[in-house]
Amino acid sequence: MTPAVQPPAAYWEGRALGIVAFALVVFGVVAVYSASSIWAVQNDLPGGFYAGRQLVGVIAGVVLLVMSARVDYHIWRVLAWPIIGVTGIALLIPLLPFTHTIAPEINSARRWIAIGPVNLQPSEFAKFAIVAWTAMLAAKKGDAIREFKTGLLPFVVILVPLAALVVLEPDLSSGTVLVLLAGTVLFTAGAKIGHFLIIGIAAVPFLWHEVVSVQYRLSRMVSFLSSPSDTQEASWQIQQSLTGIGAGRFLGVGFGEGLQKLGYLPYAYSDFIFSTIGEEWGFLGVLVIVALFATYMALGFRIARAAPDFFGSLLATGLTAAIALSALLHIAVTLHIVPTTGISLPFISYGRSNLLVSLLATGVIINISNRRGSSVRR
Repeated sequence: MTPAVQPPAAYWEGRALGIVAFALVVFGVVAVYSASSIWAVQNDLPGGFYAGRQLVGVIAGVVLLVMSARVDYHIWRVLAWPIIGVTGIALLIPLLPFTHTIAPEINSARRWIAIGPVNLQPSEFAKFAIVAWTAMLAAKKGDAIREFKTGLLPFVVILVPLAALVVLEPDLSSGTVLVLLAGTVLFTAGAKIGHFLIIGIAAVPFLWHEVVSVQYRLSRMVSFLSSPSDTQEASWQIQQSLTGIGAGRFLGVGFGEGLQKLGYLPYAYSDFIFSTIGEEWGFLGVLVIVALFATYMALGFRIARAAPDFFGSLLATGLTAAIALSALLHIAVTLHIVPTTGISLPFISYGRSNLLVSLLATGVIINISNRRGSSVRR
């Protein structure tokens, strides 16, 4: 009788990645409850309203993770074009003048599609779609990716319109993140730095126009360049964020005892949840969160290096970068390192679209890890 083949010991990275993601998700539900309970009560909702909705997203996300961890990741190579097409349509829907019923304006922006109890943010799913599509086409082009006309230019033709749709919502930060994720995959695939510089220089006038032509973006930029103690309205969020983090000291003020969430810090359970964690859990809690994300990044990139093929390597790199970049930007905003923008903290911030995409991406990376040895690396 032929003995059963045991999986290589290297497969532990996939399991470890799942454990890290689970720890972040659990921490997130607890943090959302603490940050949102009083706000919910003030708006005549049950104290656990937002945490309960987040928990529903966790359940759906875990299902996605399990399914994507079991399905051969090459399916995303086959579905890359249909997915990018559906994503384009989903991004266009909120911009159409006759879709206000399913894409209402919230906080002067139309970024969500609401059908019954389902409320999704297409720009979050666009992160996954763009990474999968870019990885597919880059793997197909191979060494041709180093040529501008036949290598990089075809990506620009597709990616720029998709990013533009996100910017028009308006959501300049998410549009920029999409471009950066595609750039990460292309750079990993071997695209030349000089080509990126050409595209970057060409994009500067557009970015400048988008910043100076929209009042709140210009105000955020001015407040970022000024002192965080400035009392102008545009500096209020970052001032309260730094106040909360500073108040936390080493061990924090205690779970549920934070003051900044009491109307001082807007969106304490989503855009600024890292500040809430810093206040209530202190430097120790912040250190744990940073360590978990650092571990996630290390495992993800380790899996990417050992992937069975070039497509798997690019896909794992892009999906890991999607989690890492969002986490870094969110933390940087709360610490006044970059201008204020609404970037969610993956797995933790309130918002089911980001949570679903993060868990889906984790499942795909786990599948890439588990497929090692199933084919010859090429």
